[in-house]
Amino acid sequence: MKHVSIIIPQGPIILSSVIGTYKVLSFVNQFMIVKGKSPAFDIHLVGLSKECELYNGLFAVRPNSLLNEVQKTDLIMIPAFYGNPMEGIERNMDFVPWIVEQYKHGAEIASLCTGAFLLASTNLLKGKTCTTHWMAADIFRQAFPNIKLMPEKLIIDELGIYSSGGAYSFLNLVIYLVEKYCGRDVAVHCSKVMEIEIDRESQSPFVIFSGQKEHQDESIKKAQIYIERNVGTKISVDHLSEMFAISRRNFERRFKKATSNTPVEYLQRVKIEAAKKSLESGRENVNEVMYAVGYSDNKAFRNIFKKITGLSPIEYRNKYNREMAVN
Repeated sequence: MKHVSIIIPQGPIILSSVIGTYKVLSFVNQFMIVKGKSPAFDIHLVGLSKECELYNGLFAVRPNSLLNEVQKTDLIMIPAFYGNPMEGIERNMDFVPWIVEQYKHGAEIASLCTGAFLLASTNLLKGKTCTTHWMAADIFRQAFPNIKLMPEKLIIDELGIYSSGGAYSFLNLVIYLVEKYCGRDVAVHCSKVMEIEIDRESQSPFVIFSGQKEHQDESIKKAQIYIERNVGTKISVDHLSEMFAISRRNFERRFKKATSNTPVEYLQRVKIEAAKKSLESGRENVNEVMYAVGYSDNKAFRNIFKKITGLSPIEYRNKYNREMAVN
């Protein structure tokens, strides 16, 4: 039986990531008992205090174990933070040495959504990759520039450290862990009864690109605004560098540093985001949308669209535009 520690940080956390994890693992235990087997998980809520109030006191979590009482665990689950995750880290640094020590002695660690920020604070992700909610990607990169973030991924599994994408996609990671520890048949049964879609791999279809402007390079910020205001225009990197009187090489370097994208990547993402909005609510066909955002090569447009969203333009429209899908 795996000893599981669902840690309960101080301050605002996403309650559903605690309850959802607890419910799925508890369901697996009940299923195993019905099958005449031993429960798979010994589940503990582990906190720094005996009570943690959430959502202005409307809810409270009462851990059944304090951190200093847990000498050995097999799996640590880090729930998602609500609000600014950097503030959550500051209030919960007492967890860090304990997490590191448990990992050194064989424990595995799973961060859910923005729980990746506390995981990153342990330095256990050095030289590794992770994911988190796509909305928190820019803040994460600024805080932890030496960690390779892959926000398009829904689940990352690397050397006993797991991370998941945003919001309720943490349930996909929990099911993934159920399969690892209990087998495919148990995971499939659990996913069916709890109606959690199994084997999802990407959160790309959910990403809303708004541009990374939380930086201090004003020239690059102006270039971003220019790109976003001229979606249907063919813009080259040479044109941008000349417009802002910066050599192309220096412009590309500064742009990448400020936005975490090359200028070409940024141009593509802005155009594809505009195309997504048209496909979600408009009545134009795919070719009309393609021309409106400045593409003339059908194959190139479809390839870039799928690379960024994980779906073809038609699949995306059918997923999000109910009227067009029906027609």
